[in-house]
Amino acid sequence: MPEPRSFSLLLPALILALVFSGGCTGLQSGYETPIANVSSFKALPGDGMVPRFEIGLHIVNPNRTPLELEGVAYTISIEGHKILTGVSNDLPVIEAYGDGIVMLRGNVSLFNSIAFFTSLARKKDPDVLSYRLEVKLDTGALRPVIRINETGTFSLASGQ
Repeated sequence: MPEPRSFSLLLPALILALVFSGGCTGLQSGYETPIANVSSFKALPGDGMVPRFEIGLHIVNPNRTPLELEGVAYTISIEGHKILTGVSNDLPVIEAYGDGIVMLRGNVSLFNSIAFFTSLARKKDPDVLSYRLEVKLDTGALRPVIRINETGTFSLASGQ
């Protein structure tokens, strides 16, 4: 027969295990990662030397449950330089099998921008640039953070 002291230590561990296993039942099987793409990008009036931008992030929820976002953090890198970063907690619910636009405001990293323009001046083909979008979607304390990474290229040449 176990000693009363060891039983008193076992009981809280058993309760914690039950709570955590119950929290996992809310995670549906077959869950698909939402999709995020930049849908708009515009400059905002600045408060000083550092320019600000507004970025429209189009989010698609391919799941049967609504996507209730607590917060979002993002970084946009161009040619390997982190140019824009931002966060928001003023977010809409993306309905099941639905989509929505999240408007984000971001600041340009002045020092990273200088490094970017320096490397751009040395680039052989400065009209085609690579980008990386990193997005962290926080769906609440009992659900996993969703990370979305998108890479691609865009052209600065007109008409392309």
